[in-house]
Amino acid sequence: MNIAALPARAGVSFKPEHFEAIAAAPQPVGFFEVHAENYMGAGGVPHAQLARLRADYALSIHGVGLSIGGRQPLDRDHLERVRVVCARYEPESFSEHLAWSSHETTFYNDLLPLPYTDETLTRVVEHIDLVQSVLKRRMLLENPATYLDFAESTHAETDFLSEIVARTGCGLLLDVNNVHVACTNRNADPAAYLAAFPLAHVGEIHLGGHAVDVDEAGAPLLIDAHDRAVADPVWALYAAVIERAGAVPTLIEWDNDVPSWPVLAAEAEAAEAVLAAARRGRQAA
Repeated sequence: MNIAALPARAGVSFKPEHFEAIAAAPQPVGFFEVHAENYMGAGGVPHAQLARLRADYALSIHGVGLSIGGRQPLDRDHLERVRVVCARYEPESFSEHLAWSSHETTFYNDLLPLPYTDETLTRVVEHIDLVQSVLKRRMLLENPATYLDFAESTHAETDFLSEIVARTGCGLLLDVNNVHVACTNRNADPAAYLAAFPLAHVGEIHLGGHAVDVDEAGAPLLIDAHDRAVADPVWALYAAVIERAGAVPTLIEWDNDVPSWPVLAAEAEAAEAVLAAARRGRQAA
């Protein structure tokens, strides 16, 4: 099984509007990440651009449509399309979400939460086993941004993720912004969540921006919007994670209201500074 790893650098989500700026000169990023579903066509400009980037940078492919947590069997046609994309570009990493996004023939434009029960655990494990078997590579599973708790859940999310890793051998993608969003929305402690998170199995970290709102009771409600810079509380959580785990490949996600390339590159440079400090600290120790 392919378990190649991304470089322990900062990376960014690739956006076509940045291609000319990126291609003009070497960039201070370690890798780029793209959504698999954007590259399922046979050719054209998207593939020409990605092939050019792939020649010079490490690549992470991030799936958003497999519906790993769905009740029905995985869509084998969609999984085959993912396999073709991965075979074409041989990315250092492939990841998906602990979420569901389809039911029968209906597809939702959201990554929806699921209850953490034994039944759900069995189903998610079966789906991950199938994905890894078809792709012939280890996948990373991302923790979700959630807005509520299910009354029927019998496992804490961190325990649920740990058990998935133990049963499948997959790795984890730790989205630190999702931790901040979910814990704020559910009135939980993000530091306690991260203390229980199985960091030894994390192959990539995501950082992104979130929108701030309030619910009907006037309590804080955070939305995982990916439409702005990383917030200070998320940077603080990230620094604490890196202090414990050491340098881990870190992606800046900015998918909506995409800024100019220099703005996005500056966010990656901020993450790179945290990673560099961790490396210096470990060398000094």
